[in-house]
Amino acid sequence: MSNFKVAIRENQKIQVVDLKGYLDAHTAPELEKLFQTLIDKKVFNIVVNCKDLNYISSAGLGVFMAYIEDVRKNNGDIKLSNMSSKIYNVFDLLGFPLLYDITSDEAEAIQKFCSIK
Repeated sequence: MSNFKVAIRENQKIQVVDLKGYLDAHTAPELEKLFQTLIDKKVFNIVVNCKDLNYISSAGLGVFMAYIEDVRKNNGDIKLSNMSSKIYNVFDLLGFPLLYDITSDEAEAIQKFCSIK
C-alpha cells in the first residue's frame, strides 16, 4: 500500500517532478528510479514541485542527496518548490536550504534556470 505518486512533465524545457503523498523508505525507490532515468537521459535541469507532498522521511531526503552531485557535475541542478511549511521545516532542520535552491513556487524555480542560460 503506497500513498505516494511521482509524475514528470515539462515546463519551458525544464523537467518538473511532481511529488504527492508520503515519501519514506518504502516509496523512496520510486523517486530514485525517476532521478536515475532523468540522468540516464542526460536531463540535468530538474524542478521538484512539493505542493502535494505530505510527509518526507530521512530516506526521502537521502534520495535528493544521492543525485545532486551527479546533476551538478553536469552543470544542472535540482531546485525544490512549493513546499508546505511542515515539509520545509524538515528540510530546514537538516540544513537543506544551504545546499538546495528552494523557491516558493514552480515558476520562480523555472525562471532561475532560464536566467542562467
